[in-house]
Amino acid sequence: MGVRRSLGRQFGWLWASYAVSTLGTRLAFDAFPLIAVLVLHAGPAEVSLLAAAGLAVGAAVAVPLGPWVEFRRKRPVMVAMDLARCVALMSVPAAYALGLLSFVQLLVVSVVVGAADIAFNAASGAYLKALVRPEDLLVANGRFESTNWTATVLGPPVGTASIGLFGPAMTVVADAVSYLLSAAGLGAIGGREPRPVRTGAHGARLRPGDLLEGWRYILTHPALRPLFFNTVLVSGLIMAASPLLAVLMLGDLGFAPWQYGLAFGLPCVGGLIGSRLARPLVERFGRHKVMLTAGTLRACWSLGPAFIRPGVAGLVLVIVVELGLITCMGVFNPVFATYRLDHVPTNRIARTLSAWSVTSKATVAAMTGLWGLLAGIAGPRTAIALAGLLMLTTPLLLPRHAHTPRREPGAAPDTPLVAAD
Repeated sequence: MGVRRSLGRQFGWLWASYAVSTLGTRLAFDAFPLIAVLVLHAGPAEVSLLAAAGLAVGAAVAVPLGPWVEFRRKRPVMVAMDLARCVALMSVPAAYALGLLSFVQLLVVSVVVGAADIAFNAASGAYLKALVRPEDLLVANGRFESTNWTATVLGPPVGTASIGLFGPAMTVVADAVSYLLSAAGLGAIGGREPRPVRTGAHGARLRPGDLLEGWRYILTHPALRPLFFNTVLVSGLIMAASPLLAVLMLGDLGFAPWQYGLAFGLPCVGGLIGSRLARPLVERFGRHKVMLTAGTLRACWSLGPAFIRPGVAGLVLVIVVELGLITCMGVFNPVFATYRLDHVPTNRIARTLSAWSVTSKATVAAMTGLWGLLAGIAGPRTAIALAGLLMLTTPLLLPRHAHTPRREPGAAPDTPLVAAD
């Protein structure tokens, strides 16, 4: 793999902040549905509403946040979003302790956290591009991807054990504290961040057209447009089939919960492998070829779960399918994230990433609901098979040719952050 490249102290703090908040999120992965079921005695419809509304309404609330983030210093925005998520999440165990917790509160907290997630990710993408050299972006994104899959391997099992020992509210506390620690890590980065300046007659005022600027840039860009439709559709299909696979395995096929956990926990090792392979593969074969190949291979696995049967053979099938899918994602995701940052000018990153996230989350919410209805009519196996068949078409949306990043007329060069003395 070569000698490990140092990206500097400032990136180290950014990476540490990402790691602690990601681990906290994975620890509390199933906390809200469990609280809704165990504490508030919610039914399937209410639990589904909780999952879908947090994505859809949070995405709608986040629409004006992209333009707002664009023309502000990114690190203070990231700290503010961390603190907002911390306060919102801490309200849940506080209300639970006082006997005042309600389903409406869970719904509101889900929306606040969902909107803050989008604003944070938009700011962090712009901040990362200014923090590291262009040639180091793939290394940085690879480390984030590796951290994400490490947290995915460790977080849910530890979180499930914690829920059994201390109750679901404790994992929400852990998640809230992780955001507080993340904010502290971001504060430790130091350095001077120049304030973005809007030029033109409107000055710093937010214009109505800014709300759509992210989508306008994506849809008129020859490299980003196909990737946009590809990634949004892929994430929507994967997430839409996920709860149906849980119903199929735990209900119809009679797998034990520990087998279900093993089937989806063990393959996450593939994400670590893929993220470590991304840079060597790009250095050998080129970024576009790796992204196209990994994106194509990523689409070839999702039809497999439609053929699952009871017993060890069925369990092995799911593990193999998930391992293949996640390994391909581990390669594709950091290469794609770097490609996207390279093709978006600094003065448009926050709006573009925000538009991308809003569309992705809204699509996941809509497709999850739609596939739930389809499963109710035709059964979960048929719905999973349809998602798998549609996944096979997604490579057609990948860009066929490599594109050179374009610079708009009059655009200023990227301004690096200045390290503190």
